[in-house]
Amino acid sequence: MRIGELATRAGTTARALRYYESRGLLPARRTGNGYRTYDEGDLRLLRQIRTLQDSGFDLEETRPFVECLRAGHPEGDSCPASLAVYRRKLDELDALIGELQAVRARVGGQLARAERARDVLAAESAVPGGPEPACELGGRGQ
Repeated sequence: MRIGELATRAGTTARALRYYESRGLLPARRTGNGYRTYDEGDLRLLRQIRTLQDSGFDLEETRPFVECLRAGHPEGDSCPASLAVYRRKLDELDALIGELQAVRARVGGQLARAERARDVLAAESAVPGGPEPACELGGRGQ
């Protein structure tokens, strides 16, 4: 098949295919008249790349999976190098989750502090002569 058909079947663009070719992820076979030509194996490679990228893998991280398929393995993740990439990605995700949990805890603490301050201010405003509560968006008494 030619580049346009492969792009359509893979759900990508011819430009992306040319880029993958330039990065060595997609073979560059040409016919006598210079047209790129592809087969079902190339479609498998592209589907593997797209699946991994949809899961947050960068293009270079897909290389071991592509090489595994090219080596004749039925699945791109059945080779040791692919498993190593999975492990690194999980470590990376665990670190990001930890960072997000820490940020969430800080924001939750700030919210709790702000709500306590608001409650104190509201209680003081109920005392005759106490401060009138103000809202940044709507002025006093909001």
